[in-house]
Amino acid sequence: MKGCFIAFEGPEGAGKSTQIRHLAERLKTAGVMPVVSREPGGTSAGDAIREVILDPQLTMTPLTEFLLYSASRAEHVREVIGPALEANKVVISDRFAGASVAYQGHGRGVPLAFIHDLTNQISDYLPDITVLLDIDVELGLDRIATRGQLDRLEQADLSFHKRVRQGFLTQAKNNSSWLIFEANQAEDELSDKLYDALYPRICAKLEL
Repeated sequence: MKGCFIAFEGPEGAGKSTQIRHLAERLKTAGVMPVVSREPGGTSAGDAIREVILDPQLTMTPLTEFLLYSASRAEHVREVIGPALEANKVVISDRFAGASVAYQGHGRGVPLAFIHDLTNQISDYLPDITVLLDIDVELGLDRIATRGQLDRLEQADLSFHKRVRQGFLTQAKNNSSWLIFEANQAEDELSDKLYDALYPRICAKLEL
């Protein structure tokens, strides 16, 4: 696979968006211009689907939730991820398929085999590196409580979020392309650790 595909994952409140922003800025300073995107979203259709998935006024079955995420992912791969990687660029995505395994699989109970099978139908691309920003569930939820109204997934009960966290940790344990970082540390310190770990891997993948 061309390019370098990095996905950021983690429980709610882990600080993914902040660290993605720091990494992108530092890569630009180093002369690497990344494509930064997110799931659900990243495309016009994906952004519309995002509004539905996260609407706190809506209820839906776990299967419906997963299929909506998958629809957004299909567009994301076709319009953003695939073309960028084929152009040998660095892609940084705020969540990818690992989130479906954790949230809809471990969290909601959608069969993992079904999640993997559909994901393989949707995308020929898998992250070269998945960054897991791990954080205690209660601490993460306390962080997001200060943002204002919570979205539909953020409002789920504590046991759900604990299952999600365990789903992420299980994937990281079983896949050498996953890197775990403790999210409960100073923002700048974490940013330094992430850059030091990722930049050499990016250079190696792009043969810089």
